[in-house]
Amino acid sequence: MMTDLTNLTVAQIRDGHRAGDFSAVEVAEAFNANVAGAKALNAFIVETPDHAIAAAKAADADRAAGTLKPLSGVPIGMKDLFCTNGVQTTAASHMLEGFVPRYESTVSQKLWDAGAGMLGKLNLDQFAMGSSNETSYFGNVISPWRRKDGGNAALAPGGSSGGSSSAIAARLCPAATGTDTGGSIRQPAAFTGISGIKPTYGRCSRWGIVAFASSLDQAGPMARDVRDCAIMLENMAGFDPKDATSLNLPVPNWEAALSSDLKGKTVGIPKEYRLDGIDPDIDAMWDAGIAMLKDAGANVVEISLPHTKYALPAYYIIAPAEASSNLARYDGVRYGLRDLPQGAGLQDMYAATRADGFGPEVKRRIMIGTYVLSAGFYDAYYTQAQKVRTLIARDFEQAFASCDVILAPTAPSAAFGLGEKMADPLAMYLNDVFAVPASLAGLPAMSVPAALNREGLPLGLQIIGKAFDEQGVLNAGLAIEERAGFTARAEKWW
Repeated sequence: MMTDLTNLTVAQIRDGHRAGDFSAVEVAEAFNANVAGAKALNAFIVETPDHAIAAAKAADADRAAGTLKPLSGVPIGMKDLFCTNGVQTTAASHMLEGFVPRYESTVSQKLWDAGAGMLGKLNLDQFAMGSSNETSYFGNVISPWRRKDGGNAALAPGGSSGGSSSAIAARLCPAATGTDTGGSIRQPAAFTGISGIKPTYGRCSRWGIVAFASSLDQAGPMARDVRDCAIMLENMAGFDPKDATSLNLPVPNWEAALSSDLKGKTVGIPKEYRLDGIDPDIDAMWDAGIAMLKDAGANVVEISLPHTKYALPAYYIIAPAEASSNLARYDGVRYGLRDLPQGAGLQDMYAATRADGFGPEVKRRIMIGTYVLSAGFYDAYYTQAQKVRTLIARDFEQAFASCDVILAPTAPSAAFGLGEKMADPLAMYLNDVFAVPASLAGLPAMSVPAALNREGLPLGLQIIGKAFDEQGVLNAGLAIEERAGFTARAEKWW
């Protein structure tokens, strides 16, 4: 029975607990056992079994008293970018190792208020910078998936939310939080055969989330299916006066309004996303996805997003520029790591602390960002990139005049092996080619698992929606989920 509990979705745990089929403590104990037994995946930086049990006991008491909350009985994983009161929060960096916040991020507080429990803090790329979870100071996360080629090469779980994707795929938690700056929810979801949605920029508060690029960062849920993502998002979203970019809008009841009937809806297929030399398995899955949405009643039209080819270069100017500004606070003065060489002055302390505290990818992005913001290059790079960003957002606006949602692949390939792309930052950055445009435009976008490639690895389809239309994105995701019938899961080796 215990193993069966970890196969349940968020909705099944919530409903089963309400019906009295099992106790919340039984659920928490089952997931705690899975977490403890999966050290080989390196998905968690900190495990918090006591937090999960305490929340479960409260959920069982609430059930007895008839005062159940929306997520009573549901234990989740928390990406270690969200500050958690009394629990170490590192952003997977040596710079913040040992940092224990005395406050709770808005998103995590909302989830605890809704009755959820925390199984632990999930590993990620350092400061959320990466696409493979190989930049973590605490070692890379390993995907539970393996290629069906007879070998057993360790695969990347995607990034930066690789701990979240790996943990959900391996049944270490039924759902988790992620953050998405340029694809960091969607790409790892695609690599591990799960679902994940980046909501409209501003839907979820950024307060208490360690900042990477403030105009792009957005929290969102990752889970096994579309319904679970809707349930999680309802309990994460909402206006926060502590976040100046927070949207002052009511949170819709996305779960109740889920419908896979797309009659009267139009799906746009961006011709610029048909890249030369793309993996034929990706193209075949995309064509199958188009057929699925037609089967759900949707019309399909070709659309043009002409500035797509400039999205990646613009992103890799804007995001590092904001990162160099945000990471200036890690100077060894107030909190985090401090390296103070013998007889050192203030500048020496800054230099030593940053040299030791930041990993190579973080340093690379800080240097790029500082360069593009410098006096001689600001107009040539940063100002131009912001203009391109405006053009990309306008492309989407014009496209949405003729369609309701856009369908594209989530990533240009299936999961790659650990170490295969680390030596070539440009090859790594190309992982985000399909994900970045929606981030630059601040639009909701979701990845749902749609097929296995010829090596037996998951592939994801991406749905991009109009601003504030998470419902349309979730509904199209549900239509694909029902028709793709994706039930494959990684065979246990860990």
